[in-house]
Amino acid sequence: MRKIVGFVAGALLLTGCGSGGFDGVYNMPLPGGADLGDRPYAVKVQFKDVLDLVPQAGVKVNDVPVGRVDRIDLAADGWTAEVTVLVNGDVKLPANAIAKLRQSALLGEKYVELAKPAQGREEGTLADGATIPVERTNRNPEVEEVFGALSMLLNGGGIAQLQNISKELSAALEGNEPEVKSLLTNLNTLVGELDGHKTEITRALDGVNRLAGTLSAQRDQIGGVLEGLEPGLKVLSEQRTQLVTLLQSLDSLADVAVDTIDKSKADVVADLKALEPTLQKLVEAGTNLPNAFELLLTYPFPDSAMDGIKGDYTNLYADLDLNLGTIVDNLGRSRQSPLPTLPGLDGNAPSLPLPLPNLPLPGVGGTTGLGDVLGGLLGGGRR
Repeated sequence: MRKIVGFVAGALLLTGCGSGGFDGVYNMPLPGGADLGDRPYAVKVQFKDVLDLVPQAGVKVNDVPVGRVDRIDLAADGWTAEVTVLVNGDVKLPANAIAKLRQSALLGEKYVELAKPAQGREEGTLADGATIPVERTNRNPEVEEVFGALSMLLNGGGIAQLQNISKELSAALEGNEPEVKSLLTNLNTLVGELDGHKTEITRALDGVNRLAGTLSAQRDQIGGVLEGLEPGLKVLSEQRTQLVTLLQSLDSLADVAVDTIDKSKADVVADLKALEPTLQKLVEAGTNLPNAFELLLTYPFPDSAMDGIKGDYTNLYADLDLNLGTIVDNLGRSRQSPLPTLPGLDGNAPSLPLPLPNLPLPGVGGTTGLGDVLGGLLGGGRR
């Protein structure tokens, strides 16, 4: 009977493997799995690498089994693994939940862990048919990877040089303890100052970020400006020789100018000293100069006369007394000759060389005429 039962079990096993392959074995329910309830919901989780995760593996939330892995497929992009998990319908998770590939022990089985995002960032509810993208998934390193990295460190790393590093570090620090202590103190002060101004540093970084955004938004205008500068830079490049010659000539001119100033320094100082009295008198004139210029530009009318002018012109009324008798009378009272430069008319001339006509003067009584008046004025008389 034992042989018959073993033969039948082996035949059934081979029949199962031949008809459905290992897929049939994976689809067989395992004892002790999570309770999916009456209405579980399916969620697709995308991983960059699922390692040796297999169907029927567990799905946990806070280390509590809540579902199982239903199937593992290749995503549409051809590079990502897509794991379909079934979760108990009573388990509520946010729509932006995260998924991690965990291991129950060092050599234990793999399982999928579902978790909430950071506190305060929960959004919506995870529903049937939802997808957790690869950006919200992660996995733990494998034991093989850890041992491989450790082997690389021990074989090709710097472990063998730790003794040399320790000796060189000790030699560098020996005798320099005060300097090292001062350095650490200054470093501590620097870190403290940076921590005290972290708000300003953050604000400065935010300003740089805004500036970068503004420059990015005006990229086309900046490109146009740079393209517009190209012809001008090309001209400057073509005229480089002339510009260099110009600068060299300016350098020579500066040398000549400095030499000229050095040689004429004494003369310039003497001229300035000679101007000192004139400038001093101008300073003493002070407010008189502006007042004089005011009258000079409006002579004979001062600025105060402008207040009496209405409009753009002014009238001048003058009385001229042309009475000949008054004029002659004024001349008669004068002690100087009206014609002192004429020959024979100076004060020593006894008489005029020619007789003056005795014209009657209007308004003058008797026989007095013009000749008598002028003869008496000029030092002579009638003959």
